[in-house]
Amino acid sequence: MSRNVPPRPAGAQTLPSFEVSLRSSDLAVREALARILTELDPLSLDIEETGTVELVLAEVLNNIVEHAYPAETEGGPIRIFCQPAQDGLHVRITDCGAAMPEGHLPLGRAVEVDVDFSELPEGGFGWFLIQDLAKDVEYVRVGAQNRLSMRLPVGMLV
Repeated sequence: MSRNVPPRPAGAQTLPSFEVSLRSSDLAVREALARILTELDPLSLDIEETGTVELVLAEVLNNIVEHAYPAETEGGPIRIFCQPAQDGLHVRITDCGAAMPEGHLPLGRAVEVDVDFSELPEGGFGWFLIQDLAKDVEYVRVGAQNRLSMRLPVGMLV
């Protein structure tokens, strides 16, 4: 893939890791995404890379809010650890909500969209997007904790 962007600043390769913690809610997800993008400013991501980070993390975090924590749960904990590296942004997300169905990631298959508008599914696009845009996606349940890790191929040194 060819990009017409200037080389990354020398400091980009030394951006320290950072962590964002939040309580499970729609508003907290929006605030966490804004903070993560601010923390990544020194990487000088282009608009496509920024969109990839925001889309993937929004899909994961919204899935946690919607599915891992029952509606009656008041803001369960979510932690996002980000480590910029030469091969992209390494991300680990943990929560203490319900485990993934059957203990593993959904397959993330493309949804059939060549159908009448009224027959389009309301959901099912998220895991396909996550697994298409992220690399090395892994999920494990350790005790009462979900751990999702991935690498986003953004901010790589050129």
